Order: sequence, then structure tokens, then C-alpha cells
Amino acid sequence: MTPINPAAPTISLAGQEHPTAPSLSALTSPSATSVSIITPPKVTLEVLREAHRLGVPSVWMQPGSFDDEVLRFAREQDAFRSVVAGEGGAGSEGWCVLVDGEKGLGSVGKL
Repeated sequence: MTPINPAAPTISLAGQEHPTAPSLSALTSPSATSVSIITPPKVTLEVLREAHRLGVPSVWMQPGSFDDEVLRFAREQDAFRSVVAGEGGAGSEGWCVLVDGEKGLGSVGKL
């Protein structure tokens, strides 16, 4: 796991500091990386554009990170092999990787 954060070189998680990358393009192998997105829809659309340009194969958009425009880009452009987002999951907001991990992957044929 490599967190992406253009504003901070590290993040604190469970009392430990973890280094971040400033962007998807800073990752060693973006085309061998799947991305879980936790940003507002306007930012998510830019993240998806970068991910598509870099050849990221799969994305998981967390609840609150997408709107109709974001979903349309991710799905209609055939930009990604797998997209987990939208209706489904345990809550009413959509698939959450922490709550719906295996079920979400199963919904796109990955299990």
C-alpha cells in the first residue's frame, strides 16, 4: 500500500508514519497497481484521468468519491479493466473497501 498525497510526504495511520507518493505517476509501476480512491468527485475525475493515462488497470471508488460524471468516465470510456463503484455494498452510499471488500471484488468478477 502506498498512499498518494500531494500535500504531505507522510501520513499517520494507527500511530505509525507511512511515506506517501505525490501522485500516481510517482509510483514505481502504475500499470501494475490498483487504486482505491477517497477524494471528492471533482478530484476523483482528475485522479481517474491520470490513472487511465498511466495504464492503472483497476479502480475502487469509495462512497462519496463519485458522481454521475465520474462513473460515466470510468465505465463508458473502457478506461479500466475493473471498476468498483456505485450502487451496492452494505450501506446506501456504495461499495466500501473496508466493509465490502470481497463482495465488491466479486461484483466485478475478480473473485
